[in-house]
Amino acid sequence: WFGTFAPAGTPKDAISRKEMDLNFDSKIDVWKYLNDAGELVKECFDLDFDGKIDECAFYEKGILVRKELDLNFDGRPDMYKYFEKGKLVRKERASKGDAKIDYWEYYEGDEIDRIGIDSNGDGQVDIWQKKPQK
Repeated sequence: WFGTFAPAGTPKDAISRKEMDLNFDSKIDVWKYLNDAGELVKECFDLDFDGKIDECAFYEKGILVRKELDLNFDGRPDMYKYFEKGKLVRKERASKGDAKIDYWEYYEGDEIDRIGIDSNGDGQVDIWQKKPQK
């Protein structure tokens, strides 16, 4: 049944995922995931066209809230970006390839306000670098 022609109470089909092959190599390069209302909730990309996901963006009510990136292409996210009202507020990174977050950037407005570094691997900030005051 299609749209308004379906009898009341009939389940409606909904698209839950869209896949795209941008470079026509028969491998999916973009995956878009939709909720029951048809709103985008997750969008993933194969940035280097190797058939593996390298970046995923997550949305709530159509607004970007988080991105996960696999910068070293090992199949695991090693950078996370967090957004509030669509604006970047924090980045976290596992810079040693061990999936443990050891680097943080906090943003105020569109500028880095402070950077935190975990130098001993305990998952806690040991060194803070703050933006110089004007």
